[in-house]
Amino acid sequence: MRLTFRSTLMAVFVAAMAGCGFQLRGAYDLPYESLYLSMPDYSLIGAGLKRAIRSSGSTRIVDNAKEAQATFLPTGETRLPLILSLSSAGRVREKRLSYRFGYRIVDSKGRDLVLPVTVEINRDLTYADSDVLAKTQEEALLWQDMEKDLVQQLMRRLAAVKPIPPANSE
Repeated sequence: MRLTFRSTLMAVFVAAMAGCGFQLRGAYDLPYESLYLSMPDYSLIGAGLKRAIRSSGSTRIVDNAKEAQATFLPTGETRLPLILSLSSAGRVREKRLSYRFGYRIVDSKGRDLVLPVTVEINRDLTYADSDVLAKTQEEALLWQDMEKDLVQQLMRRLAAVKPIPPANSE
């Protein structure tokens, strides 16, 4: 069998990636059998989260909080553009887009399974008055990217969480 440079390089790459612990992002195993998302259907985060949970296959999304083992409750969502620096003329040079999303997870009786958590995502962008239209579009694309990133972070956090066992105070 004759190895070419390309096949040798590919073999080295695969061995290096396997050795560093890299693995493709796949389905997440959530610790809940059923989950109710207390989010409107028109919410981009809610729709993305539902899609990701359904694709995991391990957790069922239910339409009623009483049927669910756990309920995902958003506690707040804030989008905040911040000015990082100004030019000598007092015009914006750099902006930071800050996106905060808070949530908690409760059981069917309203007891916390996961204490309130806030996820914060930031993106920086340069700004130029000469390219207002392009920078406005870039900002909109960054917000969309942050929403997709938030859904992935929520899925990783939901899969990694160890729910707090409820106290036996009935």
